[in-house]
Formats: sequence, structure tokens, C-alpha cells
Amino acid sequence: MSKTFDLVLKGGEVVNHDGRGVRDIGVRQGQVAAIGSFDASQAGETIDCTGLHVLPGVIDSQVHFREPGLEHKEDLETGSRAAVLGGVTSVFEMPNTNPLTTSEEMLVDKVRRARHRMHCDFAFWVGGTRENADIAGELERLPGAAGIKVFMGSSTGSLLVEDDGGVAAILRNTRRRAAFHSEDEFRLRKRAGLRVEGDPTSHPVWRDETAALQCTERLVRIARETRARIHVLHISTAEEIDFLAGHKDVATAEATPHHLTLTADDYAELGTLIQMNPPVRDGRHRDGIWRGIGQGVIDVLGSDHAPHTLEEKAKAYPASPSGMTGVQTLVPIMLDHVNAGRLTLERFVDLSSHGPNRLFGIARKGRIAAGYDADFTIVDMKRRETISNAQQGSKAGWTPYDGRQVTGWPVGAMIRGERVMWEGEITAPSQGEPVLFSEALPG
Repeated sequence: MSKTFDLVLKGGEVVNHDGRGVRDIGVRQGQVAAIGSFDASQAGETIDCTGLHVLPGVIDSQVHFREPGLEHKEDLETGSRAAVLGGVTSVFEMPNTNPLTTSEEMLVDKVRRARHRMHCDFAFWVGGTRENADIAGELERLPGAAGIKVFMGSSTGSLLVEDDGGVAAILRNTRRRAAFHSEDEFRLRKRAGLRVEGDPTSHPVWRDETAALQCTERLVRIARETRARIHVLHISTAEEIDFLAGHKDVATAEATPHHLTLTADDYAELGTLIQMNPPVRDGRHRDGIWRGIGQGVIDVLGSDHAPHTLEEKAKAYPASPSGMTGVQTLVPIMLDHVNAGRLTLERFVDLSSHGPNRLFGIARKGRIAAGYDADFTIVDMKRRETISNAQQGSKAGWTPYDGRQVTGWPVGAMIRGERVMWEGEITAPSQGEPVLFSEALPG
């Protein structure tokens, strides 16, 4: 007797375009075939999801997996292992590797390295530079390209386009939404003397809120002049939220779990472990970003997973590098915020799945709907767990949330109908494939 479906997820509370409700999901040939009520006899395999929530696969659109060139910190296999252990089914990886991802040759090399070696699906941001500005429109449409990423403030790596003319040259040639690290490099250079050796609390003094706001104001002006679409990464200030609320026609914005969870008070205990660019700031800014979540100014979440070894992080500030792990903890940290009443589960899904689909034009991912890839993040909203370094799949082997108890936990991850993680174990060979985008579909 032939089966209607290859797989049925049965009895879970599905969160999708219809809202929330107990529904079954029928999967056929790696895609969602139907949503409704199905008998187990209709499926080759049934997964009982009673008491669990089935979310669209979480998409983390900002990770740094360090390959090629910095594999002692992380690589595409270990970073993606951490992703699926945390319930993340697709990632967009950043270009500040060594060599930089700034050419078709380097993008093709990354896709080759990643295919069927990464545990999750993937795309790669291509670094925008003065040298490749004239071909930015071609680079952003290549297979496996998430788009163009520009650093207006210096961070880890050597990608930097700090001047208005350089940014405008790139944006004049983009057709997709370009992503930006928005800190004013000119102000950072002037204020570098404010860094106090051995004192990471001086990090947000040096890279202050004005450096972020000034750069974001410049960026929006340039985007209007060039009639381009922009995406401002890792918003860290209340002032940027207020400013961007008036410019949603050209600018979208990302928030990170660490800017929503940590404050400058945490430097006392965690020190350089929470040293990030842009910095973790005082509670006023954290509250402002939450206001941005509530008012809809923030469009997506990204972890900005940027691992370094503990030995590197132990160097005295400012010799210590900026960056922390985050892809594996994005889901549990944010589910804990859901359980604390800071946002709804539907809003979390909008930020982590629907939002990336909408902003970046992802084809067949980001929704639980017929014809979409059967990518699911399956969570237990009542489960209490303590995050630990020992759980981390990242090569770096640590998390700033070590010892933090959370309520809400990813128990499963499915990608294109394949169960790749269940109860903290990798359950399938790595079969990662490039994410497809509607503006860059293959011919």
C-alpha cells in the first residue's frame, strides 16, 4: 500500500501563518505537502510531537564560522554542528575570513567546502570593498550568496569601507538588500585613546553610542541617495531604534540575543567574554532594543556567533579580540525571554524565520507552508535546562551563558524532511545545501 507522506509530524502545536494550533504536518520529498489531521497509516514514518511546539526552521543570518584561515577557532563543520544542536536549520556566514570572501572564486570555494560537510543549510555574505564595488550586483546574485556585507567600522578582520564615497559606490551597484556593520570608523580612531588597558568596561566608552548612531544616520542618507535597500546589523543603542523607526522604507534592522540579554553590569563577572563590536552597553540601551522588538522596528534576530579561543579572550583588554559564541544559544535564550513575557512565541517566529524569508527573499524557507522545505525547529516550551560549556558544539567550547538556567529548549531540528538533531544528539550525516534566493534563482 502506497503512503500519502514520507513523514508526518503528529500532534504538535504548529506556529505558522495561521497562528498557533495543534496540527499535523505531512512531508513528502523533503517539502511540506500538507497541514491538517492525518492518520499514522498515511506516513512511512511518524514523529510524535505531542506537548511540543513545531516552529519554522530558525534562520540565523549572521554567523562567523572562521573558515578558511582561522580554523583553530571554528570551522564550517563545527559551527554548523553548534547551529543544529541549538535548533538552527540555516545560517548566513560572514566574509571576514582569511582570505576574505570578496570574489566569485572565494565564494565558490566556500560553497564547495560547505556542501554536505555543514550540518545545516547555508549561504555566504560577500564582502563589499572599493575594489569589487563595480561588480557587487553580479557577486550578490551568485549561487550561495546571501548578499553584500560592508564593514563601516573596523572589527575582526581587514574588511573596511569607512567613507561615504566607498559605501555609495557599492550601493549604486546592489540590487538586493546589503548588510552593514554600522560604527563610525572616524570617531573610533579619534577615541581609541579612551581604551583602558586591562579594563573591558572601557570598550563601550571607546565605541560609544554616538559612533553607532552617526554611522547609521550616514548610512541611511547614502541609501536614499543611491536608492538602495540596507540592513543594519546588531543594533546596540536606543537612539538607533528611535532613528530607524522613521526610515523603515529603506532600512531593516537586526537585534542579537546578547544585546537583548546582557548589560554593561555583566563585565564585572564576564569581562572580555562579552567584549563585542558593537559593545554590550548599559541597561538603557537594552531596554531601547526591547522597545524596538515591541514596536516592530527590529526585523530579524542574528546571533553574531563570532568565536575565539579562551586563550585569546584571556588576553588583557584591548589585546583581547571582540566576539563570542552564540548560534547554539540563540533559541534557548530567546525562548526564555518568551516564557518571561518579553515577546510572544509568534513574534519570535517572525524574527527568526518569517523575517529572514521576507527581508532576504529566501526561496522555500522561513514558513511552514505547502511547497516549502520541511525545515522545523521543534521546542519544548516547558523544559528547564542549564546552559553549559560542556554542551557547546563549537570548536571554541565555551559560552558566556555557562550556568544560566533557561525555560524553553530546542529538542529537535529537521532540514528538508531529515531529522538532523534530536535530544541533543546529531542524528544524520551532514547534508547541508546552499539556500536559494528568489532574486538569484538558477536559470
